Amino acid sequence: MPGQTFVEAEIWTVAQTDQGNVVLVRPKGSDLAVPIFIGQLETQSILIGMGKVEVPRPLTHDLALSLIGSLGAAVSRVEVCDLREGTFFARIALTLEGREILVDSRPSDAIGIAVRAACPVFIAEAVVEEAGISVNLVNGQAGEGEPPVLPSLASAEGEAPRLRAELEQAISEEDYERAAILRDRLKGLEGGA
Repeated sequence: MPGQTFVEAEIWTVAQTDQGNVVLVRPKGSDLAVPIFIGQLETQSILIGMGKVEVPRPLTHDLALSLIGSLGAAVSRVEVCDLREGTFFARIALTLEGREILVDSRPSDAIGIAVRAACPVFIAEAVVEEAGISVNLVNGQAGEGEPPVLPSLASAEGEAPRLRAELEQAISEEDYERAAILRDRLKGLEGGA
């Protein structure tokens, strides 16, 4: 993909919608976000990585990072680099002995690695132009006749203590998927999103 221009982005949020699970990648400083639909297991892994939830045994993305490190390489960045026929493409940039290696990846796996490695995430400007949606739509502030893509995350007063209690219970029951989702919701309520 020669001549591509990339912008730095953030993993803005992960949510459940009527259409499935989605991770929203938002270019820094932009009023657009790119929704990428992902599977349930990938959602769980990303949320666990974002929430820094400790698990008793390494998950797949933890294992991948361990293997990369054991080989003397490091993850330098991930890129969401293309969108073809409705399918997003990504790659993981590794550095090994002073050279860069680009590894093809599904975006969900690249993001799962990025949230654990705390490395920068980039997205191709062409992907943002093609698939970006207004953050106002995501926030439930769509104009008349434009339904929001995600339900509003606003909550009634008092929901935060209930979510904290549910989070503690989910962790004690080792339900890490639910714990990560609850932690993400709680973070959003408390203004950390």
